[in-house]
Amino acid sequence: MSIVSLLTRRAPPGLVGALLALGTSAAHADDEIFPATDPTWKAECGACHVAYPPALLPAESWRTLMAELDRHFGTDASLDAATTEAIAAFLERNAGRARSNAAASPPLRITETRWFLHEHDEIPARVWNSDAVQRGVNCEACHTRAADGNFDERTRSVPR
Repeated sequence: MSIVSLLTRRAPPGLVGALLALGTSAAHADDEIFPATDPTWKAECGACHVAYPPALLPAESWRTLMAELDRHFGTDASLDAATTEAIAAFLERNAGRARSNAAASPPLRITETRWFLHEHDEIPARVWNSDAVQRGVNCEACHTRAADGNFDERTRSVPR
């Protein structure tokens, strides 16, 4: 049952409409559409890879990633201070909730989160290793609208 269906059946009158009007993640959770946008984030992060939706990691993860841009997964992705600060603020405002043990280090790779592993557990190794996909961070290989923040299964096309 979708979150919207559940809310419609159990929510006080007007709450569902208010959530939909606000564009909250609750309204999009089942559809896996992440509507958060920011032109600087989209331009800077999207220049090298999909601008990953902030909701996919908790704020602590984004703080760590933004503080280490000079060694961003083996690449110097440094930005000027004002741009870094603006993107970091956007990511933290729209971050997901931490779902792990508070004593553990925050996840830095979306592909290592429990959510990602659960959502992709049915994908066979031959697909991950195919020329079309090559690695888990290549969202656009299967999610045809990933650049728009749309990871909905209805827009998915898994390479054969």
